[in-house]
Amino acid sequence: MIKVISFKICPFVHRVTALLEAKKVPYEIEYISLSNKPQWFLDMSPTGQVPVLVTNSGVALFESDAIMEYLDEVILPLEPELSSEQRAVNRAWSYQATKHYLVQCSAMRSADERTLFDRTEKLGKAFQKAEIALDSGPYFNGDVLSNVDVAWLPLLHRASIINKHTCYDFLADFPKVKAWQSALMETGLAEKSVDKDFEEAFTGFYLSDTTFLGKGQDCDGVSDALCESGACC
Repeated sequence: MIKVISFKICPFVHRVTALLEAKKVPYEIEYISLSNKPQWFLDMSPTGQVPVLVTNSGVALFESDAIMEYLDEVILPLEPELSSEQRAVNRAWSYQATKHYLVQCSAMRSADERTLFDRTEKLGKAFQKAEIALDSGPYFNGDVLSNVDVAWLPLLHRASIINKHTCYDFLADFPKVKAWQSALMETGLAEKSVDKDFEEAFTGFYLSDTTFLGKGQDCDGVSDALCESGACC
C-alpha cells in the first residue's frame, strides 16, 4: 500500500492526500515531528521536507509536484480526456496555489494587525487571479473535480477554518472564490484528507496567543479596522 510521510498541518501533504482521496486510492499515513525529524526520514528525503510518498515498490518520492505527476501517471487522472495543452494549463493554475501555501501560513501566524493586513494583501493577489479565471463553477474547470481544485483545496480549507473561528475572511472580496470554496467544502474532501484532530492541531498553532488572530479576535470582537478592510464576516 502507498504510504505518505506527513506533518499533520502541512498544506503540501494535504494536496497529496486530497488527490489520493479524490481518486479513492487506499494509503496509510505516518506523522513525524518537523522539530525532531527521525533519521530514517532524513535518509529517504533529500530535502528533509514532507510530503514523502513511498510507492508500493518501496521507492520514496519527494516534492509534492513530482508526487502529483506520479499519481496521475500510475492512477487514472481525475480528467483523463484532457489535451496536453489543457493539462499544462491545469499545472500552471495548480502552481498558482502551491506557491502561496507558505504566504498563507505566514499571514495566519502574523503577530500584529499591520503584518496581517500586508500579508493578506499579498495572498489576495492569488485569490484575485482565481476570481478572474473562475466561470460558472462549481469547480475550477466546471462540473468535474480537477487537479486545480485539489491544489487550491488547502488554501480554501484553511481560510474556512480561520473564518469559522475568528470571522477574519481571507476571501471577503472574492465572491466567486467563496462560492468555489463552498462547493469544495461540500464534497467532504477536505476533512477526509486530514487527520481527525487536524482542526485542533491547526488552530492550536495558527490561533495561539502569539498570533494576532489568536488574541481574542472572535466573531463578537473583531476590531473596527478589520471590518473596515472588508475582512470580517
